[in-house]
Amino acid sequence: MIPQESVKLSSALGDLNPQRRANPLMTVATFVYDTFVISELEARKLRHDPTELITRAVQPALWLLVFGQVFARLHAIPTGAIPYLDFLAPGILAQSVLFISIFYGIAIIWERDLGIVHKFLASPTPRAALVLGKGLSASLRALSQAVIIYALAALLGVRINLNVPALAGVLLVVILGAAFFSTLSLVIACIVKTRERFMGIGQLLTMPLFFASSAIYPISIMPRWLQVIAHGNPLTYVVDGLRSLMIAGGSSMYGLGVDLVILLAALVVLVIIGAWLYPSVAR
Repeated sequence: MIPQESVKLSSALGDLNPQRRANPLMTVATFVYDTFVISELEARKLRHDPTELITRAVQPALWLLVFGQVFARLHAIPTGAIPYLDFLAPGILAQSVLFISIFYGIAIIWERDLGIVHKFLASPTPRAALVLGKGLSASLRALSQAVIIYALAALLGVRINLNVPALAGVLLVVILGAAFFSTLSLVIACIVKTRERFMGIGQLLTMPLFFASSAIYPISIMPRWLQVIAHGNPLTYVVDGLRSLMIAGGSSMYGLGVDLVILLAALVVLVIIGAWLYPSVAR
């Protein structure tokens, strides 16, 4: 993002009539509008560096092509009637959602250094719309990863469910998962306020979240203490939802409705916390 675009955005948001916000329906409509304006502005960053989408596809490709095929031949991980590559593909998509989103908060620190955060705070835009808009913008990058992983999985013979309702469900789970982890990243950035500390915490979180989930092996084969952690890990519910929708004949451990409710509730809580902390990043 360049500063001139942020100035225009702040002006556009500032031009909204405050009297319209007094109407409850208009308040909701304005909140939705503000959220999507922020998301659209954040998405424009892809135009400045589209190669990011390609470079981020390398890691999930390696997991599927190397790790997945090796362990599929070993038959070392019990996945029931589902072949291991079929079991793994949704987990790698969830991993991509996590890895793309968890470092998203560093942009907040960068915007603070450029003075952009101050312009956002000076506008009448609700803080929750700022936080949610930035969180949703991360889902666009995650969706691009989903296309790549779907293509790789199809080439490897994974039985992908291409029904329209299933694809729509995958879209929803990816959006909720990316929004959750990017908002978590923003909350962390608001607390630590420096790039070095943020990157350290981000790197500290990614591997435990990934390995303490059902992404690459079933929860049932974990030690008891790790099972407890896995059941409280939000990434587990992203994986569970994707596994029930993405794979033909896939099933959910908790139920798709439970996965969606947990992810949505967790996102709402983080948006509230992020909206409360967001002004502190400018101090």
